[in-house]
Amino acid sequence: MPAAPAAQGWSVAGAGARPAAGYGGRHGDGTGDGVVALTWHGHSTVWLEDSGTRLLTDPLLRDRLAHLRRRRGPLPRLPGAPDAVLVSHLHADHLDFPSLRRLPTRTPLVVPAGAARLVRRVLGPAAGTCTELSPGEQITIGRVTVRAVPAHHHPGRGPWSRQQAPAIGYLIDGQARTWFAGDTGLFDEMADLGPVDLALIPVGGWGPTLGPGHLDPPAAAEAVRRAGAACAVPIHYGTFWPIGCDRIRPDRFLHPGDDFARHATAVAPATRTVVLHPGQSVTVRQS
Repeated sequence: MPAAPAAQGWSVAGAGARPAAGYGGRHGDGTGDGVVALTWHGHSTVWLEDSGTRLLTDPLLRDRLAHLRRRRGPLPRLPGAPDAVLVSHLHADHLDFPSLRRLPTRTPLVVPAGAARLVRRVLGPAAGTCTELSPGEQITIGRVTVRAVPAHHHPGRGPWSRQQAPAIGYLIDGQARTWFAGDTGLFDEMADLGPVDLALIPVGGWGPTLGPGHLDPPAAAEAVRRAGAACAVPIHYGTFWPIGCDRIRPDRFLHPGDDFARHATAVAPATRTVVLHPGQSVTVRQS
């Protein structure tokens, strides 16, 4: 499968050096001059600062969700209000309404096409601006451009739900080009996304097995190869686990990040991988 040429001129500094509680706090001048900073809060929740614009992806800010419990990392402590929230799809571990209610009222939301009606119905006036995007459409937020890109994942709220919206990922263009993949399986058009400076790539899930429309570590390594990523941070693993399953395949909980790094070294040697623990931060700097 062809790949995009690897992005050049970006390096990683300070991986894990700053805890989430102390991260950021300066709006408008927290990043710039070729610096992008992020904190991984576990699962698919990432706080990203680029060009002074602060984005939050798929916020899951509590310690339990249905039969799942947060098994690793602190509860997220955000440094302030995000300029916007990016939601990749309708599944409850990505579109979590109790977590959205913890954000300042009327925080702008960006959601897949077909999701706004559900969001407005559940959140009511607190929903604020809710912008729907289909792949190829984009919106300007602060000093970055956010463009929806394809993702291959189940579109429903649940397995038998009538609430449907196609899953998407996002390309964020500012000082860097960041690909937040959301939740996805491999697809041929990944090469069209690149080159990207930073990939936030799912490498696992919340249970001992993965169904269709997901990336395991080898597939995630192939994804960053196709996208020509200069740097990659594995997400969507090692945070939530079903009640009573702690001793069932613990390797599927703890090891996907390191396994991804090992596979990426083999198939995408131009990509620098940074494995974080939930709550840790990293800075990506233009060199």
